[in-house]
Parts: sequence; C-alpha cells; structure tokens
Amino acid sequence: MPAGTTPVSGAQISFERFLFPTFAGMKTFNVPVIYRSPLISAVKNKRKQQDKMKKDFTPTLLNFGPLQIFLARHFGFCYGVENAIEISFRTIEENPGKRIFLLSEMIHNPQVNADLIEKGVEFLQDTYGKQLIPFEQLTADDVVIIPAFGTTLAIEEKLNQLGIPTEKYNTTCPFVEKVWNRSEQIAKKGYSIVIHGKPKHEETRATFSHAAYNAPAVVVNDMKEAELLAAFITGTADPDEFYTLFAGRFSEGFDVTKDLQRIGVVNQTTQLATDTQAIADYLKQTISNHYDLDEKTIGERFADTRDTLCYATNDNQTAVTHMLHTPADMAIVVGGYNSSNSTHLVELCELKLPTYFINSEEKLINGKNILHYNYHQKDEQFVVDYLPASSPARILITSGASCPDALVEGVIRKLASFYGVENKVDELSQDF
Repeated sequence: MPAGTTPVSGAQISFERFLFPTFAGMKTFNVPVIYRSPLISAVKNKRKQQDKMKKDFTPTLLNFGPLQIFLARHFGFCYGVENAIEISFRTIEENPGKRIFLLSEMIHNPQVNADLIEKGVEFLQDTYGKQLIPFEQLTADDVVIIPAFGTTLAIEEKLNQLGIPTEKYNTTCPFVEKVWNRSEQIAKKGYSIVIHGKPKHEETRATFSHAAYNAPAVVVNDMKEAELLAAFITGTADPDEFYTLFAGRFSEGFDVTKDLQRIGVVNQTTQLATDTQAIADYLKQTISNHYDLDEKTIGERFADTRDTLCYATNDNQTAVTHMLHTPADMAIVVGGYNSSNSTHLVELCELKLPTYFINSEEKLINGKNILHYNYHQKDEQFVVDYLPASSPARILITSGASCPDALVEGVIRKLASFYGVENKVDELSQDF
C-alpha cells in the first residue's frame, strides 16, 4: 500500500451507529436521508473515531480491485450547510398553506435547491442578486428564508418593513456571522475593512454590507488586486484611480487617502484559505514597510483577523492538499458549478492531476465519456477517454461543502460499474 493512505475494511466500520450526524463535532442535524450515504457516513464516522483531534489528513482508500478510490479526509456538508438545510425543511413542515420564499439559492447545490422548489419554495433573487419576484408582491403572512450566505442589511430592513421577521427563518452560517462580528470588533477600534472575496458572490455582498455599516470597506478579489490596493496604501498610485479600479466595491464616502492607513483583512469563508492568508500577509508587510513598524508595533495599523477563516474551508482544502500526495491517475470533484468552495478544490487538484468537475454521477456518461465543467471557461465540456488505462485505476475524490454525500456515493457506484465491480460497493457497505 502506498504511503499516505488509510485502508478501510469491512472489519473496521459498523453501521450500528449510523445516526446521520454532522461531522463538525458540534451538533447533530436532522437532514433528509436522501442526502445521506451509508457508505460515506460509515467512513466518516470511523475516521472521526480514529482521529478525534482531526490531525490525520491522509485520504481513505476504498479498494475495489481494478479500481482504487481515495476519499479526501474531509469533504461534503459542513456545519453551516446542514444547519441551513435543517431549518429550511423544518420551515416547510411548520408552515403548511403559507407561501414560502428563499431570498436566493439556499446553498450552491442544484439538487438541494431543486428539492426545495419541488416542495413549493420560490426564489426571490438569483445567485447574483437579480430580482426574480418583486419584494412588493410579499405580504406579512409570507415566510422568507435567509440563505446560508446571509444577506445585506438593506434587504433585511426591506423585509422587516413588510412585516416579515428575518430572524425566525435565518439560516446564515455561524462562521459567516463570525466574520461579520470580527469586522465590527476591529471597526470599533478604528480599522477599515478589506474583504477578500468574489465581488458578485452572495456571501461577499452580505459581508460587505455588514462591514460597511461599521467602517470604511473595500473588496479585493485576488492577490493582483491586493497589489493594486498596496499602491494606494503607500501613495505610489494616483488616489483618483482607486475609484475607477475598485468601482462598486468600496463603501460610501470611502477616502482612499485616509481609510487605508489602518486596516484588517477578513474573508469570504469559501475562498482559498491560503490565498486569504497570503493577501493578509502581503498587506501587513506593505504597511509594516511603509510606516516602519515591527511585530510589536504592527498592531497599531494592521488588525489580526486570522480567526475569521472557516474551519470547514480549511479542513476540506487541507485534506485535498494531503490527498494529492497519494500517487493517482486523476481526480474528481463533485459539487455545484457556482459553488466557490468546490471550485477552489478543483483549482488545487488541477495543480497536480487531470481533474474533472461534475455535479452528479449522470455526468459520467460511460467508461469513455464524461461531461466535465470547465470553471475557467464557465461551460460543460465533453471529454473522451477520461478514465486511466492503468491497472488498478487510482482516482482521488472529494466534494464541496454543499454537496450531499449521496451524490458522492452515486459517483463511486457509477465508476465501479465501469470496472464491473459495482456489486462490491454493497458488499463493502454490508461488511462495514
């Protein structure tokens, strides 16, 4: 067996404790069983029992003979997603006969959103904030669910003015709220807020709204934009250019000549944690050099915000990084195509292996062809002869934080069928 792998055998895992728990070690959520996988849950339970401190990030080997699948140590539903799903389905059950609306996509997973729509839930906005149903059509008798990404203060106020309470059916992820709270804390100390995030993403829009309420705020998308911002910090760029380069991404009244003198960096929780840290380190060094500060005095102008990085984002990305140490032929990432955290997992895998991004097993058309989403070009592409010719075929698999484990098992079953070993999936499950 190659170094860096953990075998899973029938003798190791029992289904007697198959209680559909969350794996954040915080709470057990009542999530519809259709999203669960006995196989995946058993694997995750066993790994959790063996590694309660989550220090072992090696992947789990599922050995089917001619096919070897390596599952990332951490993947799939996170605390915030399970919390949002539980609240959403409970809301539907508790409000028969009422009109129920989602402010936008609950999470970035097409299956979950489709299931909610099938139960009569309607979307008020699309994922980019485009209005689908005017707020004016709502009444105080309607129910509006706030998605896991949260929402802006302006939308909360609009709903409250309509007599619709936003706190009762608010599924905002606690770790997103942690970022908001940290922003408020450092704002009160006189720091401006730099948000590392995708400007059009729901979570970034929500975080910007909350940050801008308390302090001057600006959004940077990547290191290139952080470098542009640094030029305004040091005064080497024309201040007037800031308002063009960062149009639509700075708070009202932002004064580039004053508001970048003391800053803190927070993140959209689904960004690459390493990218957020790199941007924070770069801006910290820029300020340190510009104001001639050292580690003892840097806090005068740069706030420490490392505690805003999401645990699930960190765990899933770290698990992929360790999984990539395993010799393999290819990788598959399962997740919604507009899922930021899923896209970043693809980005990591692509650095080392041929990587295919799919949102269900249906994209595995057969053993020859796959419909893969190219996130660079924003379209699905037909790929021929994607499976490795080696024997055994060695495939790494992970999934985004909004992807049900049932979809991952579906992918495993489909792959196993191409190698004539689908029956071994059930055999392994029964043995576990």
